[in-house]
Amino acid sequence: MKDLRGTYVHYGDVLRRRRRVRAGIMLAGLVVAAVLGTRTWEPTVAAAAGSTTAVTVGERLGLGLSAPAGLESAQLERWHAIHNYSRRHRITSDLSAAIYDAAVAEGIDPALAFPLVRLESRFNEKALSPVGAVGLTQLMVNTARGYIPGVTREDLYDRDLNLTIGFRHLRGLIKTYGSVQLALLVYNRGGEAVALDRELGLDPSNGYDRIVLKGYRGKGVLND
Repeated sequence: MKDLRGTYVHYGDVLRRRRRVRAGIMLAGLVVAAVLGTRTWEPTVAAAAGSTTAVTVGERLGLGLSAPAGLESAQLERWHAIHNYSRRHRITSDLSAAIYDAAVAEGIDPALAFPLVRLESRFNEKALSPVGAVGLTQLMVNTARGYIPGVTREDLYDRDLNLTIGFRHLRGLIKTYGSVQLALLVYNRGGEAVALDRELGLDPSNGYDRIVLKGYRGKGVLND
């Protein structure tokens, strides 16, 4: 057989082999990156269930999540809800559980609570607005003191306290105004601004209510 080394034919074979090797390396890198990327954003479910059960790679990749064994019906429903909100909003199961439990404890529909927290703070527990609104539900200190006298701004960075006061305030507004839409506008704009627009025959909506209520058809409160 003729020795083709050093010819264009041999050089072309070498290039093709190199391209195949590079392609194989790139494909392997993309697979690894996809797995690592999924692990980065996928919330864990162990905290939501109060369990230390390990989550398999297949579960992290969305191939099916199994609820911890031995849960009662109400606990199972809670676990699934927390997990679903965690996935939907791409937050940790621990934060999802805190929002869910605080909302239920204060009689607020979780389906309303999560969009409100998302819009108010983007789920950032340390959020601080230019006007001084604090935490997940963006509470003003004076508003919070109407529910817990003496509470400080630093106190409102406590996740559970912030959620409890925020949802309690929202429930009070819904009961006062008899309308989820108006309650949300007062929550966001303040009662005086909303009242003035209504007195002038103007639409008090600034779009806040439409964003929070997008796709929502509930009453805003539980057991009412």
